[in-house]
Amino acid sequence: MSDVLVMVGTRKGAFFYRSDRNRRSWRVEGPLFKGWEVGYLQLDTRREPTLYAGVGSYVYGPTIQISRDRGKTWSQAEQGPRYAADAGRNVERIWCIEPGPAERPERLYAGVAQAGLFVSDDGGEHWQEVMGLSEHPSRAAWAPGAGGLCCHRVLVDPHTPGRLWVGISAVGVLRSDDDGASWKVCNEGVPIAAPEKDFPEIGSCVHALVQAPDRPGRLYQQNHRGVFRSEDAGDHWQRIENGLPSEFGFPMVLDPNDSQTLYVVPLESDEYRLTPGGKLTVYRSRDGGDSWSPLRHGLPAELCHTAVLRHALDADPLDPCGLYLGTTGGHLFHSPDGGETWSALPGELPRIQSVRAVLVDEGW
Repeated sequence: MSDVLVMVGTRKGAFFYRSDRNRRSWRVEGPLFKGWEVGYLQLDTRREPTLYAGVGSYVYGPTIQISRDRGKTWSQAEQGPRYAADAGRNVERIWCIEPGPAERPERLYAGVAQAGLFVSDDGGEHWQEVMGLSEHPSRAAWAPGAGGLCCHRVLVDPHTPGRLWVGISAVGVLRSDDDGASWKVCNEGVPIAAPEKDFPEIGSCVHALVQAPDRPGRLYQQNHRGVFRSEDAGDHWQRIENGLPSEFGFPMVLDPNDSQTLYVVPLESDEYRLTPGGKLTVYRSRDGGDSWSPLRHGLPAELCHTAVLRHALDADPLDPCGLYLGTTGGHLFHSPDGGETWSALPGELPRIQSVRAVLVDEGW
């Protein structure tokens, strides 16, 4: 038996929600890192279970915190992600922390703003810049989106050694096939917001990026300008928006048990960036994005003018999967049945930045 742990990062600390597999009653812990912004939380179970938190303070700046005792105590990484003094850019925020390949259990990746990728080969204590990405020939053409110039998504391909993708706003998707030494821009078929003369392929604002676990070449992305699918590891993209009320949104998540089933939360427009008509609605596709249906039973039906940020939607791996959605208004919603029905979990939290749902040992 396993318990469900939902880790919620907010503008003012982190909160842990725990339940058994029935997901009927919940225990809440927190806030952790009281007063600190928590942008991302991760549990790595490839060796001794270890928790990671990307946190930030307007006084002390960003850092990575590590816990090896189930969140009871935390320590700061000995040498967190930092650019060289003469790099001409600073690490402003830790956007994501992702485990490396299974065969390298000490390796982790961190995506940061200003956009860059860092790697650790000692369980997160020391981090080095991935220079192949930082020194990409198009770097001078990289421009920020409304949320800054951020590397907010890292995917590690479990099928192809040395292959990984990053999502950078407002640059696009880049893929490495040689463990980060070199990178290919993968924006063909996706709109470029403001084409740059020397690098016309740069300037796509990816918001979310996921890989189908059983189809190595299939990727999905929620973009600033639409929803897209690739069947060839990002070399080409096609639109998949039939049935969605808008092309704009931030999060996207796959059902861990079915790579044809995915979820998005559309927002009204680039200018408004809130729920269409004040009705919070999750949309589900069961056919790989070819068609979409609304799911709103139990979600606020009116006067819910809020947003769901790019890391604030996640699914647990139970069957049916549980879904967890956090809003900028501080509400956390849960569906135990793949989105069919929803209810609010206890509490009103600060602005929710991220939601991660994982399974842990019973009583963990």
